[in-house]
Amino acid sequence: MIGFRRERLAPADGVRAGVQPLYAIGDVHGRYDLLHALLAEINRDAAERYPGVTPLLVLCGDYVDRGPASAEVLAALTWLLRSTAVEARLLEGNHEAMLRDFLERPTDHGRWLAVGGAATVRSYGVDLPEPAELERPAALTALRDSLLDAMPTSHYHLLLRLELLIEIGDYAFVHAGVVPGVALHAQRRDDLLWIREGFLDHPKPAASIIVHGHTWTGDRPTVLPHRIGIDTGAYKTGVLTALHLCEDRAEIIQVIDGSTAR
Repeated sequence: MIGFRRERLAPADGVRAGVQPLYAIGDVHGRYDLLHALLAEINRDAAERYPGVTPLLVLCGDYVDRGPASAEVLAALTWLLRSTAVEARLLEGNHEAMLRDFLERPTDHGRWLAVGGAATVRSYGVDLPEPAELERPAALTALRDSLLDAMPTSHYHLLLRLELLIEIGDYAFVHAGVVPGVALHAQRRDDLLWIREGFLDHPKPAASIIVHGHTWTGDRPTVLPHRIGIDTGAYKTGVLTALHLCEDRAEIIQVIDGSTAR
């Protein structure tokens, strides 16, 4: 059973988002069911609070892998980019980066299959060879070719269009985090996709409040004065999280799969 949980956050003094209602969504990881429910709730919420205004969606990466329906998630995202009902901006996550690496150089990036990629392959209806067979470069190349045959071109093009960093008002949105002390425009792609150490425990890594995914500790977001982590391990906890911002308003919206949430 799907349920929802909402929590109003105390506004930080002087901190503001833009005037356009914004909903940032954490790591989906193949949980199309949760994404579908959360998008419906966001649509309802935006229509009720901001009639006639197009909301902005910022998705913080890691759409694929681990969960069962990565293909459906990418299909939903291609639809969002075409929709006139919302403005959607999609960040790249480290799992999209690994998927792209596998598609481009499968013999060098077979490890992706062991960190959630196998679930993505299966979501496209492609069978995986036995593990021992995947030690052969030719088998990895054949698997890549089968995945490309099954994957709609629009999904591949979406992977090439993903953004690394988005700044809105006093907030900056990234997948993993930033290197403290380095200007946002000078951040390296690998750090934006992968960083944990040095960022998570820093008291103020950037002038902006950083909204990110990538790291989760349970089914509740991490809300600190300098960063807001909205990855809540949807593939494991059954909870997908969104952060709603508009001017000085800040609120958490979560969709909860009662059969797996804990």
